[in-house]
Amino acid sequence: MAKFYGIGTGPGNADLVTVRGVNVLKKIAILYTPEAKKASKSLALQIVAPYLEATVEIKQRHFPMVNNSVVKEQAWQQIATEILQDVTSGRDVGFVTLGDPMIYSTYSYLLALLKDKIPTETIPGISSFCNIANTLQLPLVREEEAYTVLPATADAHLIELSLEHFSTIVLMKVSLVFPKIRQIIVEHDLLNQAVLISHSSLATEEVHLGLAQVAADVKLSYFSTIIVYKNQKIA
Repeated sequence: MAKFYGIGTGPGNADLVTVRGVNVLKKIAILYTPEAKKASKSLALQIVAPYLEATVEIKQRHFPMVNNSVVKEQAWQQIATEILQDVTSGRDVGFVTLGDPMIYSTYSYLLALLKDKIPTETIPGISSFCNIANTLQLPLVREEEAYTVLPATADAHLIELSLEHFSTIVLMKVSLVFPKIRQIIVEHDLLNQAVLISHSSLATEEVHLGLAQVAADVKLSYFSTIIVYKNQKIA
């Protein structure tokens, strides 16, 4: 029976795609890839391209990155309907998503619309923050420590509470609100206990150990993450 697969690509380097992910990519008939802007290149597609068969049909679909929930839900429903038709016609279908499919992924919305209608399977991927911790060889947590993952766009009070109550704080999507995040970190005297990495695992990777030398008005890539280590001095 045909199935719909959600496949995590990992943080960016093609050799960090899991073996299971590669095996699924080699057998699917159709691959959906997300694009944030119409006619833009899909990074997820670039990552998995080495593992695709020549016969696979690529369907790049636009997912609006807007605050209008109606617009987003209409796009999700339209794409889910197309996937449903493909799977019920007997073809295995994949959807690739950066990092891990269960962490801030558009795939999760498609899964919610489809999992009760067709067979589904989700293939995990290495998240950007796990890759960062391993690249820097800085454990996220040890012994009784706890960590939390937040979008940097979250309410400032929630971020401050996290800085007060957790040992390690992962902030994703930081490029959108970096001045706000940097100021909060300054107020908690944690500039030298934060790392900022853009394009983790790629040739264009940038690493900042400590934020003291990173200006508040710096232009960051969308693929930027901050990890604050309260129990470890980084810089």
